[in-house]
Amino acid sequence: MADLPDAGTCYELLARMTLIRRFEEEAGRQYQRAKAGGFLHLAIGEEATIVGTTSVMRDEDYLIGTYRTHGHAIARGTEPERVMAELFGRVGGTSGGRGGSMHIFDREQRFMGGYGIVGGNLPIAAGLALSSEYKGEDAVTVCMFGDGASNTGNFGETMNLAALWQLPVFFLVENNLYGMGTSVERHSAQTDLSKKAEGYGIPGRRIDGMDVIAVREGVAEGLRQAREERRPTLLEAFTYRYRGHSAADPEVYREREEVEEWQRKDPIEAFARRCIEAGVLGERELQEVRDKAEEQVEAAVEAADASSEPALDSLYENLYVVDDEAGWYAVDERSPEPHRGEREEEMPAAARELAEAGAAYGGRPDGPRQSRGADPAEHGGAGESSTPEVSEEVED
Repeated sequence: MADLPDAGTCYELLARMTLIRRFEEEAGRQYQRAKAGGFLHLAIGEEATIVGTTSVMRDEDYLIGTYRTHGHAIARGTEPERVMAELFGRVGGTSGGRGGSMHIFDREQRFMGGYGIVGGNLPIAAGLALSSEYKGEDAVTVCMFGDGASNTGNFGETMNLAALWQLPVFFLVENNLYGMGTSVERHSAQTDLSKKAEGYGIPGRRIDGMDVIAVREGVAEGLRQAREERRPTLLEAFTYRYRGHSAADPEVYREREEVEEWQRKDPIEAFARRCIEAGVLGERELQEVRDKAEEQVEAAVEAADASSEPALDSLYENLYVVDDEAGWYAVDERSPEPHRGEREEEMPAAARELAEAGAAYGGRPDGPRQSRGADPAEHGGAGESSTPEVSEEVED
């Protein structure tokens, strides 16, 4: 077992895990009250994997996750108020209330979002790492995904490109033993997921995802290899979610005894006990961590409630982005100078000339359609071929 870090680091690790746990518990409660809409995927039980990973990342590093990422955003530095507001669908949310639980995003913290498509974040992670290479950034992209995503085509294609191009990317499988309601043994022929990228030249290993220190050490080494050697690696972290796949999950695929067994390995309680036994932290610090987490989550709910809902006339905003300007909901690309499709009066001169020329051509009396007569059906324009008849004789 690895040694504990200094008291300040231990306090911060415990505080982050406790805050995420309390946030997720409250998010579940607010969902039951119909304050949060859409889907809700909680990470209760997986806090050590989340915090252990983010605690050794640099500010310039990128993080991209899946649809279970409230805790990832908070651990990366996003305010709990903004995450809760996003669950509530309010303008104060990380995506202005438009993304909801599965699409938390914070560009300032370089948290590049959660994705509802299983494995959909993998090629995006490769793209982020490639971008860092082009820009000459000393940044690593950390891609976290579930065990089920390792079976997708995106997984193989991304591993191949990451190894081929020697991208500064680090892959972490959050193996909570179930792909939705299907156990690893039933959805993956290779149950040692750390080996699934070896055929592409990416080495992997397993760690205890319920031990925040073990995760810190494993991720730190992976980041070092990606940053210094431009060598992608894969880490499989064994963890467990205490709640269902989503808030609507009846959990008929696992026994209560299994959940209780994993709860006895609770990452927060186990780490707290270890810190006390080692004399690094005391009961006073533990209670302080719990009290602060409670205060922060209560404040997050109040702020989310106070935030307004998006205005109806903003429905079509932020769907498309051209250059660095604000989002457009329609783009006219009839000329080399794209312009807002909903504002034709602002179109460039080249686009206007093309539009006028097209309109004039369409109205010519000798245009292609008019030359066949007013009724295409009478002149073969509605399906008849204009190809001349061909003799049945065939040359030898």
